Amino acid sequence: MEKVILGIDPGTNIMGYGIIKVCNGKAEMVTMGVIDLRHFGDGYLKLGHIFERVTGIIDSFLPDEMAIEAPFLQKNVQTTLKLGRAQGTAIAAAIHHGVPVHEYAPMKIKMAITGNGAASKEQVAGMLQRLLKFDEEALTKFMDATDALGAAYCHYMQMNRPESQAHYKGWKDFVNKNKERVKK
Repeated sequence: MEKVILGIDPGTNIMGYGIIKVCNGKAEMVTMGVIDLRHFGDGYLKLGHIFERVTGIIDSFLPDEMAIEAPFLQKNVQTTLKLGRAQGTAIAAAIHHGVPVHEYAPMKIKMAITGNGAASKEQVAGMLQRLLKFDEEALTKFMDATDALGAAYCHYMQMNRPESQAHYKGWKDFVNKNKERVKK
C-alpha cells in the first residue's frame, strides 16, 4: 500500500513543506521546498497566500495525511500568535481537502529522527539526508523544508509503531497483569 505524507513547518516569513511517499513500508522523499512570505507586508495577505500555496501543494501531490510541527511558545506573545495563525491556515487548507492532520511537538520530531529531543536543525537535516538520500546541496538552501520533511518522517515513524491498548501504572502492575510473560 502506498501513502503520501505532507509535512509542514509553519512560519510567518518562511514556511517549509516536504513530501514523502511510503511504499512497502519504506519512505522516500518526493519533494521539499519553502513558501516565501517575506515580500508580503500585510499579515492577512500572508495567511491568504499560505492557504493558496498549501492548497496547490495538496492538489499537486494528493497527500493521504499531513503532519505539522506544533508551534512552540516564543518570548514574544505576538510572534506566537502569528505563528499559530500560520499553522491554523495550513491546517484549514488540509481540512478543506479532507486530509487528516497530525501535530507533533518539535522535540518529538527531533527525537524520532535523531534520538535526541534537543538536536539542532543541522543534525535533523543531516540525519534526514542520510535516511532519505537527497542531494546534500538542499541542506543549506532549505532548512525550513528539512524541518517540514522531519514532521512527515516523524509521522511515518509513528505509523509503524502500533500503540498498545494496555496501560500499566508501573512494573508491578505490568507483572500482575502478565504473569505468563514473566520468568521466575
